[in-house]
Amino acid sequence: MNLSPALLQKYTQEQLSAREAQRLAEFIAWGPIVFQVSRLMVKFGILDLLRDSDEGMTLVELQEKNKLSEYALKILLEGSLAIGTILVNPDTDRYSLSKTGWFLLNDPATRVNIDFNHDVNYQGMFNLEEALLNGKPEGLKHFGDWPTVYEALSSLPEQVQKSWFAFDHFYSDSSFPQALQIIFDEHNVKSLYDVGGNTGKWALQCVEYNDDVEVTILDLPQQIEMMRCNIKGKQGAERITGHGINLLDESSEFPRRERGLDAIWMSQFLDCFSMDEIVGILSRAKAVMSDNTRIYIMETLWDRQRFEPATLCLTMTSVYFTAIANGNSKMYNTADLERCINTAGLEIETIHDHLGQGHSIVVCKKK
Repeated sequence: MNLSPALLQKYTQEQLSAREAQRLAEFIAWGPIVFQVSRLMVKFGILDLLRDSDEGMTLVELQEKNKLSEYALKILLEGSLAIGTILVNPDTDRYSLSKTGWFLLNDPATRVNIDFNHDVNYQGMFNLEEALLNGKPEGLKHFGDWPTVYEALSSLPEQVQKSWFAFDHFYSDSSFPQALQIIFDEHNVKSLYDVGGNTGKWALQCVEYNDDVEVTILDLPQQIEMMRCNIKGKQGAERITGHGINLLDESSEFPRRERGLDAIWMSQFLDCFSMDEIVGILSRAKAVMSDNTRIYIMETLWDRQRFEPATLCLTMTSVYFTAIANGNSKMYNTADLERCINTAGLEIETIHDHLGQGHSIVVCKKK
């Protein structure tokens, strides 16, 4: 296993004393409650009040500024002391924000992850055991009867959709400026397939960045309809077309472009499929490539992360894929993705690392 330096240090030797390890074990045991207490400290504005207070606040002062009862505040404050998101001065009984509480409140990635886990994952995770045993997203049944979350997206409750798309876009959006430079400044791309293009957000950035490029989005028919509504009337929308396709259907071929195809873009897409399915998708992509066509695969490969907390988020996201999304995919490491690429008759030309929130772009060509 080829781990980044940060992961090599963290994952190959014991980090904790026995007492610290025991506490972490209890933290895990009470994890669902730790999560909900912390989420509500944010939602009810208690962490905001503590952050904005110069000297901290007493229970009485917090109660004057908050709608919660004394009992409810005590439950949350005492739990948060044990969790470590707040501190208390034993002489004045004033509560203040800890460093962990500050990140919980102010780190954009953490806030996105909280909403995603509460709205999308929380209740469905009760069925993780079934999902692991059956290879199906058993937790998705909480929302309805769909084979994967992707068919369900357009029908999910509004708040669930909001948190899902916020999570999806947050991690990819931060990488888009560098990705655009790699595709359009380093290569003369005039035609591009955006595979799994969702709402068309990336396609819109492409046509805005490059005045000549024509983008075709390949996605499920219902996603294509959502995309068309989203791009309507926006700059460059006339150079974006949609092609409805079920990419899990081995008989569904990629459309052939008479004037040739320069690039195939797959952003946070292949992690939605099993390794066998990835090989099938890449093989069908290869069928419409020329020797000059390049596939750009943008993924958050967990073994290439510069900072260990990112790997924690990614490996936990794999659990979402298991229980909620589709039951058989994950956030991959480099070796697994390369195996799929080679099996499909492609090879890696270069890898661009550390884009945005920890993305890599793997550039592939035909063997």
